[in-house]
Amino acid sequence: MILHQYPYLEGLIGDIFQDPERLLFIFDGLDESIHQMDFRSSKLSSPKHRTHFGEIVVSLVGQSLLKGCSVLITSRPTRLASVDIHVFERIAEIMGFLHEDRLIFFYNFFGNEELSEKAFHYVQENDTLYTFCYIPSYCWIICTVLSMCFRAQPTNTDQLMASLPKTVTQLFVTFVAHILANHNQNKDGGHTAQELLTSIGWMAEHGVMNHMIVFDEWHLDSFSVRNDKYIFSCFMMESGQPPDVDYTFLHLTLQEFFAALVHFINYDPDRLQETLDKAESYEDGRAEIFLRFLCGLSDSSTRSMLQSQVGKLSTQAARHVITWIQRKVTEEQKPGKPRGHKRELLNVFYYLNESRNKALVSQCIGSKDVDLYNVPLTPLDCSVLSFILQSCRETEEVHLSTCNIPSEGLRKLIPALGAIKSLSLWKSQLTDSSCIHLASGIRNNQTLRTLNLSENNLEGPHFSDLMAALTTSRIEKLLLDNNHLTDSSCLYLASGVRNNQTLRTLDLSINNLEGPHFSDLMAALTTSQIEEFLLGNNHLTDSSCPHLASLIRNNQTLRKLNLSMNNLEGPHFSDLMAALTTSRIEKLHLWKSHLTDSSCPHLASGIRNNQTLRTLDLSGNNLEGPHFSDLMAALTTSRIEELELDITHLTDSSCPHLASGIRNNQTLRTLNLS
Repeated sequence: MILHQYPYLEGLIGDIFQDPERLLFIFDGLDESIHQMDFRSSKLSSPKHRTHFGEIVVSLVGQSLLKGCSVLITSRPTRLASVDIHVFERIAEIMGFLHEDRLIFFYNFFGNEELSEKAFHYVQENDTLYTFCYIPSYCWIICTVLSMCFRAQPTNTDQLMASLPKTVTQLFVTFVAHILANHNQNKDGGHTAQELLTSIGWMAEHGVMNHMIVFDEWHLDSFSVRNDKYIFSCFMMESGQPPDVDYTFLHLTLQEFFAALVHFINYDPDRLQETLDKAESYEDGRAEIFLRFLCGLSDSSTRSMLQSQVGKLSTQAARHVITWIQRKVTEEQKPGKPRGHKRELLNVFYYLNESRNKALVSQCIGSKDVDLYNVPLTPLDCSVLSFILQSCRETEEVHLSTCNIPSEGLRKLIPALGAIKSLSLWKSQLTDSSCIHLASGIRNNQTLRTLNLSENNLEGPHFSDLMAALTTSRIEKLLLDNNHLTDSSCLYLASGVRNNQTLRTLDLSINNLEGPHFSDLMAALTTSQIEEFLLGNNHLTDSSCPHLASLIRNNQTLRKLNLSMNNLEGPHFSDLMAALTTSRIEKLHLWKSHLTDSSCPHLASGIRNNQTLRTLDLSGNNLEGPHFSDLMAALTTSRIEELELDITHLTDSSCPHLASGIRNNQTLRTLNLS
């Protein structure tokens, strides 16, 4: 393999293999490779053993061959979906151009401040194009197309805006249309643009389906591609010297575009269906961009941009593709689909986004829930999802848990959530800066009833923005557990719940709310309509009990209170139990709250005089002792139906008290003494 690339190393190859630690192999473009590679199967051990290329690469990565060498592989992300990535020691995602880099590129490209600002402003207004600018080669294509548009319509603003591309398909259509328009199609003796695009289109499709990006004279002959040096040279590059001349498209994406376009120039229903079936069968993502272009060309306004150069493109092909999209959406949204298939659903959303067919989106998605659980979402993914949701105003629930949504992505997504009823962003790596976008979303949505923000990291100065927005929302269920919130967040929480009369469930579990401002939150909740309040694992101590007591004494809507995994044992625990007597609480969870036998008289007082309590969870405490009998005596007059006493260190000597408690209680249905 080495000598094929570097024949002059033949005399040194033995020395090279002597010291593998000094070797770095670079393999560029895993996604373009024709070889199937199972990186979990590493068998080759001798560098002199002749075998196929894929096995050599796998064995180098697996270190069964030339142990100690380094291997660097590049790939489009789509291919990684079908690769066991755990075999790699490190994976780096190339983030591409940041905002400032894009600005600099535009300025350098146009060399004119006014023109570069005009172009950049347009791209920034178009989420799809702006996001694509993170890829430098796309940045070049976008700038090239915009400069063509500006030259064609230098003064007429309305015509200019209408001619500018809005999708990736339109970007490439405009690119190709301008090149064709600027070349005399008769220079090659009558070889028309349509004929050229047909021949290179079939060659491009053959390449996409077979992982081929480099072509030679044999391929040109096979597909009747005429190298006319005019239009041909605008789309393809030559390398090498005769007779070993190779040809590649200017960009792999241009090859994928031509592969899709040819089906609209020369429509054959059987051939298109065969291609669609084949493209769907590839698990390595090789046909993904090609399929997006097919769907983009199903839009009549996009196709019309090429009409003056290549004639009318097939409407039958468009109908064929739309029918295929409808079937794909139905397949991906079938109940019971494994969660690993969510990535496939996102791919279908890309197809719909390129089609720009809002009626089709609404028809396909309708009121169904959108669930992309555990699919990492890039800003571009969020832009696509935004189009889908804005086209489907009937969708009620959106589940984006564990999607690791970046701030820029959230900003693109939020405006599309104006009509949904339930939004789950659990464990999506949201931070304090995300609160600004979240606040905007809930402020402008009067239908949102459930918001799940569990397991993020929202503590910080912008958390106040989120709570301020809560005051004008109609949210009924807000989950903020495990968000690194501290006592300083209590002031903002207090403001949010004090002025919201729709909130019924508030989950603040697994935070750290103990402190001087905890009392502000409790005071605010006394005027709320809260029914379920979860405060488990919040580092609360006995000193918080008077504030908790104030809450349950003055709030007659509260039905469930969870104080598990705090440290409530102490002199003020009695205040909490005294307040319980006048509350309307039905479920009280005190699991693992460091309670001991000395707390039993206070517990007894609380349940003796409360006729609404139905569930009492005292698991994980240490209740064995002389006062346990007080608790059991109080049980006889209560209306408790479920009593949890597992892991409470009770012994045989507690059995008479337990016996007395259950003998004289006619409501108890569940007793746990595990």
